[in-house]
Amino acid sequence: MEYIRIQSLDDPLFGRMHRLMQSVFPPEEVLEFSLWKEPLEDPDIRVFVAVHEGEVVGATEYRYYPDLNVAMTDFTIIGREGLGIGRFLVENRQNDLFALAALSGNELFGMFAEIYDPYRAIDHSFGGIKPMDPFVRREVLSHLGYQRIDFNYVHPSWNNDGEAVTELDLCFLPYDRTVSELPARLVVHFLTRYYAVLPNKPAAWLQMIEQLESRNTLRLLPI
Repeated sequence: MEYIRIQSLDDPLFGRMHRLMQSVFPPEEVLEFSLWKEPLEDPDIRVFVAVHEGEVVGATEYRYYPDLNVAMTDFTIIGREGLGIGRFLVENRQNDLFALAALSGNELFGMFAEIYDPYRAIDHSFGGIKPMDPFVRREVLSHLGYQRIDFNYVHPSWNNDGEAVTELDLCFLPYDRTVSELPARLVVHFLTRYYAVLPNKPAAWLQMIEQLESRNTLRLLPI
């Protein structure tokens, strides 16, 4: 299996990856094809696919913020069972992030991820691919060390229509396993930067940020 970075809409692997995303995620979670041009060309956004026998069987997108010394896992897709795709993506992504942090003179503090809460999500099918089932994904991420950040999370729909998506938890993987809470300002700085690309923020998101700004720390809880 190969771990290949995509940096252009013209890369034929991107079309295959986008179709895989559409087959797995709800429509409001998938950015329209042409809108990927800038993210793919952004040197700070890293989009990789797992290619097996010429087929895109998995993908992951992530980014590293040197000034915050944290990363964000935008998504991870496992398109086929029985190939060890999840482990392959996690190990390659982690090695890449550790190297990026080292270039900045850091040891990576941790990584954010949005995780569906299957007990609140209405649709559990996610394209019928069992490894992508929200119950499975939540347990896998728990095994990796992710924990839920203790606040009611809202995120803006990627349709940029001002709708609020509320079936997700914002979680964090601390590489120092003694860490049990995060500075609220770190979460605020991360979220405001991450979602700066979406101008139409729902009122619920703005209220969430305001509430976070009034807090000092946020607990990390099991998922």
